[in-house]
Amino acid sequence: MTNLPTPRGALTPDRPLSDLTWLRVGGPADWLFQPADEADLAAFLAALDPATPVFPMGVGSNLIVRDGGIRGVVIRLGRGFNSIAIQGDTVIAGAAALDAHVARKAAEAGLDLTFLRTIPGSIGGAVRMNAGCYGSYVRDVLVSVRIVTRQGELRDIPAADLNLRYRQSDLPEGAVILSATFRAPSGDPAVLEARMADQIAKRDASQPTKDRSAGSTFRNPAGFSSTGRADDTHELKAWKVIDAAGMRGARRGGAQMSEMHSNFLINAGGATAADLEDLGEEVRKRVFQQSGITLEWEIMRVGECHPE
Repeated sequence: MTNLPTPRGALTPDRPLSDLTWLRVGGPADWLFQPADEADLAAFLAALDPATPVFPMGVGSNLIVRDGGIRGVVIRLGRGFNSIAIQGDTVIAGAAALDAHVARKAAEAGLDLTFLRTIPGSIGGAVRMNAGCYGSYVRDVLVSVRIVTRQGELRDIPAADLNLRYRQSDLPEGAVILSATFRAPSGDPAVLEARMADQIAKRDASQPTKDRSAGSTFRNPAGFSSTGRADDTHELKAWKVIDAAGMRGARRGGAQMSEMHSNFLINAGGATAADLEDLGEEVRKRVFQQSGITLEWEIMRVGECHPE
């Protein structure tokens, strides 16, 4: 790939991505671009050959990069995109701001975004996937998002235009989220802090937070309405059907379905991306054979398989 635009930010060829994902696997990107600011990113995309693939990458918390790496340009937003500002009852967070940091900053100001506290990753990913926890979802509090399109155009999009639903949104193809504006309900800072501390304690008691994972591996297979809210009367948990298929603790190479929580795929040591994805596919096969249920991946898998 030649004749790329010359940005002010860092543009690195053949950049390994394994150290940028929570699972610590994956091959290189042809190019990794870390823009200096919004204008730098917009100008780069406007000048980039439209045929060049672009992949926006967050903090790699919900991602498997395959062993052959990613063709094209991977865009990763850094320090210039992680600001958190409070204005009245609104929170404006950069796409690179960590969900947990946004929850804490909001709580200090008496605003309730506590559901974000235990969600791994950054705000860009939370918006793209309509992240949710404890019955609350991004959809409930999002006002608008600021994006740059694949053509380099800066745009503000109302939340209503994103069609947010369970783990999905309708962002323009190739768009990079720059920031998000939330309107949060008020709450007592001490109460909000106590709630988050309780959430952390419950998470650590039930999930393998000390292991290398990417959060929940598969979506819960049923019981969610089009609004993205859970219907607790019909909800079926992925871990239950994985257990029923006898796949808790199953291994392939360095990959394992956690003994602590069977819907967590972990790198138990030395796993390749192929180990992880192949084990996940084996789980899907066994669950279908046992129950007739087809599990859908919640972890995003991108890039090319390593040539044999």
